[in-house]
Amino acid sequence: MSRGTGKVASIHISPEAEGAMRFVRTVRAVPGRGLEGDRYFRAVGTYSDRPGTGREVTLIELEAIEAMARDNDVRIAPGDARRNVVTRGVALNHLVGREFRVGDVRLRGVRLCEPCSHLESLTRRGVLEGLVHRGGLRAQILTEGDIHVGDPIEPLEGVPVDVGPVGVAAEH
Repeated sequence: MSRGTGKVASIHISPEAEGAMRFVRTVRAVPGRGLEGDRYFRAVGTYSDRPGTGREVTLIELEAIEAMARDNDVRIAPGDARRNVVTRGVALNHLVGREFRVGDVRLRGVRLCEPCSHLESLTRRGVLEGLVHRGGLRAQILTEGDIHVGDPIEPLEGVPVDVGPVGVAAEH
């Protein structure tokens, strides 16, 4: 997998906490709010009442979902990972503290999105263990625009952003 350009493999949103994730081909990204139609955009997600940033958009590598199936014999559909944007060909862990572009939308990687027991309770046994250190990325939306399936994902050059001492989150 490349540290460079990848692409959007699929997009998923849910209008309510614990609701089924629904595939969409295009979604509007709004700074300070999230993805239109998603639970965190409406501030009704499971963790909406917790302080901190990084709930505007979540991403996960399709390769991580495939590796979980191969290495742990745990199979889930991409949307069942409960991340908004499923990527292919980009190492998301390397984007913590960096700005990157998804199509025309600029994002900033805030912290890793480690799996939690809540995710496992909504999916199936073994998901938590299968996605440790490959559960994806939480990101802040910097510019408004549409994200489409097939859009390129590319890190932007520049100085990394300070995201604090750890840059890891163990909540959904």
